Amino acid sequence: MTINSLFKALIIFVFISSSSSFTIVNAQDNSQQAPAATAAEAQLSFWDFPYLEKPFIDTAPAGGKDKLPVGELGIDGGNKTMIIQLAKEIADKKHGLYDSMLISHKGKLLFESYYLRGRINLPHFQASATKVYTSLALGRAVQLGYLTMDDLHKPLINFLNDLDRTKLAKGVENITLHKALTMRSGIRISNDKREELKENPDPLKGQGLVQAWLEHTAPITEESQSYLYSRDQDLVMQVIEAVVPGTAEDFIKNELLDKMDITNYSWRLGVSGLPNGGDRASMTSRDMLKWGSLTINNGKWNGEQLISPEYLTKATSNITDPTADWQPEIYRYGYFWYQTNISVGDKNYHTNIAWGGGGQHIIVVPDLELIVTITGHDSEDTIMTQVSEHIVPAFVQ
Repeated sequence: MTINSLFKALIIFVFISSSSSFTIVNAQDNSQQAPAATAAEAQLSFWDFPYLEKPFIDTAPAGGKDKLPVGELGIDGGNKTMIIQLAKEIADKKHGLYDSMLISHKGKLLFESYYLRGRINLPHFQASATKVYTSLALGRAVQLGYLTMDDLHKPLINFLNDLDRTKLAKGVENITLHKALTMRSGIRISNDKREELKENPDPLKGQGLVQAWLEHTAPITEESQSYLYSRDQDLVMQVIEAVVPGTAEDFIKNELLDKMDITNYSWRLGVSGLPNGGDRASMTSRDMLKWGSLTINNGKWNGEQLISPEYLTKATSNITDPTADWQPEIYRYGYFWYQTNISVGDKNYHTNIAWGGGGQHIIVVPDLELIVTITGHDSEDTIMTQVSEHIVPAFVQ
């Protein structure tokens, strides 16, 4: 590092240390390690987990067993001052309650930070970011030939041989994987009926869940097949279970997680006995980066094509408008992926986002080779404003 760079690092350190109590690591000080949960702490529920006494910020992350390539912020890319200033504000809770923020640029992890309940070895709940993992699992099935791109537009019930079609509602043949992946299955079940079904979960095992939904839904019509944030991801998981060898759970482990060396995770099963398609997965912040890397590399991992590139292009494209009142108007929706444009000066950068409630984000900006992962437990979750105004501009040359 040059003398000028050393001086800048010192200025940054003094600036932050004068404002808050931090643990900061840079290229000159690798004696500090990222905070890790003890074995006893790892058994606690997330909401019982203690806050860190001091935030941890690392501008030159260490390599680890996760095999992520690492580099140094400012040397290998990024405006160091801008990123650390944002980290300080997150540590001071100026933008909400967030647990980690990691940044990868051009294939290297350059910045790693933990706050509040964040720990390097603690899988963090993903909430609806799980939907993207389900989408990519379907893309793996396409890559291996268990489904084709044409199959995405065929009746979903054609893949589910255990259904009693004589009892299904009118129009269910119009539900396709394409529609389910974009939250447009058209299934409409009253809240009273949903509560009634929950009281007797045994018949909902396996394809029994789909049987119940398709029996008790209102007729599927062109009007009903409009966007509705719902449980359509569980239909997708059912198809994965039906078409791959073995179970969907084993398929995801063997064909995705193991290949990406993701071993420290959980993914709870739903009432059907299949992995929840839309939530209940937990991943470490570093492993979240791997999902982003898989996406930014067009479905390749270490040279192996894991996800069908044709499927991934479709999954990360603008297919429909998400219309829930809490979803930003500037967002569009693909196959469980959000898309938006982030503007810096006169340039627009196409951005793909896996988004889970509370502040779970995998943010992929392909043109900048930039991946940002964020975890949190914030009810408002407004951190994307800071991503747009501070992180992305910090990597625009």
